[in-house]
Amino acid sequence: MRVVHDIALFAGIVLLALSSCRTISSLVHDDQVVARVGKVNLYKSELDRVIPPGASAQDSMALALQYINAWASDVVFLDVAEAQLSKTDKDVSRELEEYRRSLLKYKYEQKYVNERLDTTVTEDEIAAYYELHKEQFILKTPIAKVRYMRISPDSPNVSLIKKKMASTVVDDLVEADSLAYFSADIYTDYSGQWIDMTRLARNFGVDYTVLMSKVYRSMVEMKDASGKLNVAYIEDYLAAGDMAPLDYCSAHIKDMIISIRKHKLIDDLERDLLEDARSKGKFEIL
Repeated sequence: MRVVHDIALFAGIVLLALSSCRTISSLVHDDQVVARVGKVNLYKSELDRVIPPGASAQDSMALALQYINAWASDVVFLDVAEAQLSKTDKDVSRELEEYRRSLLKYKYEQKYVNERLDTTVTEDEIAAYYELHKEQFILKTPIAKVRYMRISPDSPNVSLIKKKMASTVVDDLVEADSLAYFSADIYTDYSGQWIDMTRLARNFGVDYTVLMSKVYRSMVEMKDASGKLNVAYIEDYLAAGDMAPLDYCSAHIKDMIISIRKHKLIDDLERDLLEDARSKGKFEIL
């Protein structure tokens, strides 16, 4: 009955707040108790921490009521748990101590690693890792080097831009970019980098398998739902199952090398601490 009474009391507070902008404003700005569940109070100072300076009155009200609801839910939930759980169930001292130890260990590991981790990775290191672990870099989806544009199909420059964007002559590519600047909604030259075909397919609003089925002589074009013409010229292409090129993998390999260094630092730290404790007689197996 106490829980029902507390919920009813809280509901009354919220309904009262909703009934008047003035009341809501006072909830946010008056230096007082702003909500109560049983004997537990929520104070204005707590609300101040979640309402950013300069927030509009409407945003302040919304944030205040959202926080009040979440706070009351936690209090009521805890009240029920306190009433329903046994003394043994409520004894969380061991879990808290385990969490404390885990958290302290994690924080020290982070401090230790941050002070010692070398994040410089050379091109030679990346290339060496790639050569030793090529089996890790088999493509799961196709990748390509492409030029892409979205343009009105009625634009007088469509045919010319398409012709220029498929050229291998630098001046033609510069002209395609210049024409597209004034005529196209989007023109992006990805020919200097590999991109995942699923990423390109999203521009067309289709699955990449559908997109690839529409390719003709390295060019694919489709209208989208808005009637715009999406065009892509595929300069180079690698299928799923092919070996990913080094330049496509290099950023990922760099992250992997740094991750390996990080784990080695932690492993070495644990080993050194254990050996130090053993040598000083602090650690022994009885």
